[in-house]
Amino acid sequence: MTLKVYKYIIGLFFSVFIIPGQNILLVSESMNTVDTLELDEIELIENRKKLSQFEYSKDVFNYQIYSGKKNELIILDNKSSLSLNNARQLYNQTVSLNIYETDDVGLQLNIGGRGLNPKRTSNFNVRQNYYDISADPLGYPESYYVPPFECLSSVELIRGAASLQYGTQFGGFLNFNIKKPIRNKKIEILTRNTLASNSMFSNFTSISGSVKNVGYYIFNNYKKGDGFRDNSQYESENFYSFLSYRINDNINISFEFTYLDYLAQQPGGLTDFMFDENIFQSNRERNWFKVKWLLYNSQFSYNISESTHISLNAFMLNAARYAVGFRTNRVDQLDSFEERDLLVTNFDNIGIETKIMHRYNFFKYKSVLLLGNKLFTGKNSTEQGPGSNGFDPNFDYQYALYPNYSDQSHYSNPNKNAAFFVENIFYFNDKLNIIPGVRFEFIETNSNGYYRNINTDAAGNVILNELINSNSKNTRSFLLCGLGSSYSPFEAFEIYSNLSQNYRAVTFADINIVNPSFIIDPNIGDENGYTFDFGIRGNINQKIIYDLSLFHIFYNNRIGFIQRAFSDGSVKNEKGNVGDAQISGYESLLSFSLHDILNFKSFDFVYYINTSFINSEYIDSRENGVVGNSVEFVPKLNFKTGLKLHYKRLIANLQYSYLDSQFTDATNSINSDLSGVIGQIPAYNVLDLSLLYEFNNLKLEFGVNNLLDNYYFTTRATGYPGPGIIPSINRNYYFTLEFKF
Repeated sequence: MTLKVYKYIIGLFFSVFIIPGQNILLVSESMNTVDTLELDEIELIENRKKLSQFEYSKDVFNYQIYSGKKNELIILDNKSSLSLNNARQLYNQTVSLNIYETDDVGLQLNIGGRGLNPKRTSNFNVRQNYYDISADPLGYPESYYVPPFECLSSVELIRGAASLQYGTQFGGFLNFNIKKPIRNKKIEILTRNTLASNSMFSNFTSISGSVKNVGYYIFNNYKKGDGFRDNSQYESENFYSFLSYRINDNINISFEFTYLDYLAQQPGGLTDFMFDENIFQSNRERNWFKVKWLLYNSQFSYNISESTHISLNAFMLNAARYAVGFRTNRVDQLDSFEERDLLVTNFDNIGIETKIMHRYNFFKYKSVLLLGNKLFTGKNSTEQGPGSNGFDPNFDYQYALYPNYSDQSHYSNPNKNAAFFVENIFYFNDKLNIIPGVRFEFIETNSNGYYRNINTDAAGNVILNELINSNSKNTRSFLLCGLGSSYSPFEAFEIYSNLSQNYRAVTFADINIVNPSFIIDPNIGDENGYTFDFGIRGNINQKIIYDLSLFHIFYNNRIGFIQRAFSDGSVKNEKGNVGDAQISGYESLLSFSLHDILNFKSFDFVYYINTSFINSEYIDSRENGVVGNSVEFVPKLNFKTGLKLHYKRLIANLQYSYLDSQFTDATNSINSDLSGVIGQIPAYNVLDLSLLYEFNNLKLEFGVNNLLDNYYFTTRATGYPGPGIIPSINRNYYFTLEFKF
């Protein structure tokens, strides 16, 4: 019998391999006869790897609404510098992002954009598998924990229009999707070992599999190194476990646990003069920073029917941050080797978020309704007082030895938050839809505690020692509204637009912590405003992928820094509501598949251009000399471009990044003061190269970051790890060996 085989579908095979002596199922044209034919050897060649590693989420993705929003889905397959958590390379095709680079291996993620402070990504709602992972999304929305990029399958990003579904932040929504259990295997083990400059070593090991209705994914990531500056050693341990159970085809439950413990020595900040003199220097050898993070999550997912889905996320955080060191508003001042300042903050919070998605017909057109609510309560505490006078990372208070320490304070900050949100996609035909939405917020923040006011005479004798109690409660409720729209006149082309309100509640970090580098305006209050996006995106015959857009942000009561002169002749940096600002810009992302355009047969070749032109201005302020100034953290030009080449088993990446100069305070100071906190961040450029070679289950990676060995900095820290200029790492190398079995 002669069999006719017309199509082999081999797209499910993702690597080049040879399988001798295997039986291949052949089906006749009539589909009535089945037989097998043993082949001596057959080679199955993969489909081309997807070199352009970004996509735009469609109308609905993972039971979330993305239609009409500036959004992006970053695919991490074969991304560069994953072992180093290099955010510059992970987000190389994300427009307008501003990234702080404060350590060698990405222990913390610091991204902002469109004029938002990148510090610990505090202006985004940061999530992992769709649940909150920041310290306190309401009262202290800073992300001390970030998952290792090696464990991720993708990253989702939505700009300011995410304020209705995910929280009120101006920045939007950032979600890390951790890999799910591998199917059809009981066990798969992957291990990655990385050696890099400055004695850096990293091991990432994961175990994944599925047994009947149970799936699991577990990883452990260990890192240690000396850092590229003196006094900058670190050690980190990160463990994660995921367990899912499919009760039936419609009901699934999962449990997650995340543990992070890292300790890092802080070399301190620099003044402009010190940076120009030697970026590697450090005059702080007693400064340490420690983070402990315990994060729990349970998710319930139920397909009630083909048109209705419900999900429930319950999450809990038990975490703490510790900082001890010698702090002064004069960065160049040598350590006195007396008692150190110790600051400990504990985070204990719990939240539940429920979402229901329902598909229905509105008149004769389909519609999608998403509604949900979030309940959150947190009890956080901050204590500041005297630490030891030693060199070690001792995080015990020394009140008995230093009873007259001037910066003593202790605050408890309980928070409550209840939110209800609804969005709906109304389709008018197959081409046009609109997406109205609202979010109702109830916020209650409390601050209960004290600080000690101690004055001494010239001889150091205490002449005043008083305890000042402070108790405050702030309750507010409000409604945020938004409207989006999407129009696709033909496939692979979309016009999108969205207008959404934003809100940022003042945090306890804004009002409680005593910092020698600045003072806080006692009248500091919440921020509000809106974000508008308009753009076109799509592709041209899969050869050119594009997203061209305009945006406008109105920012009311923006919190920032100014230099304030006092009657005693002193000038201090003050943090408060500077004024109203507007930020407008043009963003473009173009990706060219040159192997298709130029008809290359032997290799794949992608070239991308990521460009942002942004203008910003303070339009109103009660402060003198602010109106008309540029807004902080806004480089007028943000440019990234790169080449990606795939030839057989080799992938090569070359990336160039350029950011224009930017200000760090509302008074647009060019020159810094003795604290190094304010002043301009000069323009800088960075070139990165990476190579990846893959053979069966073995993968080799090699890279050189900052290939041109430029000396630059991306931030002037107001507190730890500074204060002052934090230099970015010079030229560095890494090598990774990955094995999967």
